Amino acid sequence: MCRDDTEYMRLALAEAAKGLGRTSPNPCVGAVIVRDNVVVGRGYHRRAGTPHAEVNAIADAGSSACRGATIYVTLEPCNHSGRTPPCTRAILAAGIRRVVVGMKDPNPSVAGGGMEFLAAQGIEVTGGVLAEECRRLNFPFLKHVTSGLPWVVMKAGMSLDGRISYRQGAGGVITGAASHRLVHRLRDRFDAILIGVGTALVDDPSLTTRIAERVGRDPLRVVLDSRLRLPVDARMLQQSSDAATWIFCGPLASSTREAELTDAGAMVHRVGVNEQGRVDLEQVLVKLGRAGLTSVLVEGGAAVHGSFLRRDLVDEVCLFLAPFFIGDEGMPVISGFGIDSAGAAARLHDVQIERPGDDILVRGILHCPEDATARTQGACRQW
Repeated sequence: MCRDDTEYMRLALAEAAKGLGRTSPNPCVGAVIVRDNVVVGRGYHRRAGTPHAEVNAIADAGSSACRGATIYVTLEPCNHSGRTPPCTRAILAAGIRRVVVGMKDPNPSVAGGGMEFLAAQGIEVTGGVLAEECRRLNFPFLKHVTSGLPWVVMKAGMSLDGRISYRQGAGGVITGAASHRLVHRLRDRFDAILIGVGTALVDDPSLTTRIAERVGRDPLRVVLDSRLRLPVDARMLQQSSDAATWIFCGPLASSTREAELTDAGAMVHRVGVNEQGRVDLEQVLVKLGRAGLTSVLVEGGAAVHGSFLRRDLVDEVCLFLAPFFIGDEGMPVISGFGIDSAGAAARLHDVQIERPGDDILVRGILHCPEDATARTQGACRQW
């Protein structure tokens, strides 16, 4: 691997990131075409069903500039037909002489096939350039394509002593404006945002994406509401938004309430419940995954966070800490979950610390996509 390869792959990664939150169930992929040490074409996958990154980069470069050039692509070019033709054929037709790949396709049925096909056609192929960076960009896709389930991120804003409200059963702003702006940029990149009905009743949130400098994308709104207590005049059902609201309830929830919420614009899904009478989280995730959703931002509240942790369903954590204490009257960030020793703790790795304004943001991974696949491999078969 030469330095130029890594530099150009970083440009391809920057292209790929432009598609974050827009490509599900496909991955975010970027491509850069280089000829005589000059970038002549760039492209990224914009959304499922549209041309892939390689095709867009080839179109940007033009046929004459592609002849004898090198293409850098963050994910192995596809060698099969789906909603679009194989990218390997487009690369051959363009006259590109060298292909540099970030990571192989994680789908077990096609992994390596695109690179092998191109090499068999006499194209010089180099793989594994900035592979880890390419993987990290596509953790949601990696988990979904191998397990059928979405990548789950637990997000919370809290005080230094882990309180998400000033009083039990009351709302209130805790983190600062810089954190709020970052939260909305996060929402813009997720397929779904999930809360429990308790949070919906206390805060009456809109669960939309609000970004000052550009138009954001509202994620699918998901409410866990075993007994269908969400009011029909809830803000999320009365606002103007391109995103839908899904409510997951138990099998015995009122049919009358279901009809009322459906008339208000919600889509109600009945799933099983656990021993506490709360909706079965595995069934919820399977339903979301089968709908092509690859990422879910879980925003609480405390019981929902505890349930996801207790079931070992959290893949990544994103915690915003405000620089003050609230005390015993506040609601803790987690309820219904506990461990009996440090050795039993699921520890974050690849921890990152940021400073949005006066707040502290702690991000880390609980499970890599491969771990998540092993933990949940029976869920899709069961439901």
